[in-house]
Amino acid sequence: MLDTVPLEDAYRALLDAAATVAKADDPAPPDGEWNADQILAHVSLISATTIATVAGIAAGANTTYDNRIALDAWTIEQTIAHAGGNAGLRDRIGGQAAALCALAGGAALSDAELSTPALARLLSNDTLLVDQPMSLREIVTGLAEAELPGHTKQLLALLPDRAVAAAAR
Repeated sequence: MLDTVPLEDAYRALLDAAATVAKADDPAPPDGEWNADQILAHVSLISATTIATVAGIAAGANTTYDNRIALDAWTIEQTIAHAGGNAGLRDRIGGQAAALCALAGGAALSDAELSTPALARLLSNDTLLVDQPMSLREIVTGLAEAELPGHTKQLLALLPDRAVAAAAR
């Protein structure tokens, strides 16, 4: 079994930060950085990719985990448009969080399934971080421990009062 409480907490923190940023007067990113909608679209795409990987392993399929589509500018903009903007993205991510926690937690997957490797290719800022098999457990844990908290900090850094963002680190 996989304890999904850390994943639930990470999604909740991200969505709380996104709501705070959405209420801010001028959440402008520094040059070359994503704005709040782009960050949320990226997280939505990563969440969808993770759900697909979990479902693939549960279905017995040979599965991969690749985040490159979640870095594609056109795909990010299409995701924003399809979701209807910031509020729609937050709603979408909330639903994805619930689905992922339901699929990955409890008795939904056996320990053997959670230990099943998927070929993972993960990039960040055009740098290859991972290009090797990772267990499903490692993928979901990495989302909870690194990916979501990193984007929560990225969202908070958009706040006009940078001291609030720094305090959250």
